[in-house]
Amino acid sequence: MSSIDGFALERDWNRFHTPNHLAMSVAIEAAELMELFQWMTADEASEAVGDPAVKESLRDEIADVLIYLLRLCSVTGVDPIEAASSKLERNRSRTWDR
Repeated sequence: MSSIDGFALERDWNRFHTPNHLAMSVAIEAAELMELFQWMTADEASEAVGDPAVKESLRDEIADVLIYLLRLCSVTGVDPIEAASSKLERNRSRTWDR
């Protein structure tokens, strides 16, 4: 995360990188990720990722989501690995209706 934090610092973005703005940015980038497959069936989406251009766009959008999410973790003091591990452990004891 230090390289992401450094990137923001170099550009004087810390004043904009508040929890609410970063959470919105995660959602916006996630919407751009969804847009890649918006009108495709599940089969079409699975096939599309074999196309190098689609794969590159997919990688870019995943990276954007991840960068903003990691920046949000840094700004709020959340360890993303610990948070995911803890949540997975809690989910092991949960059940969901189908």
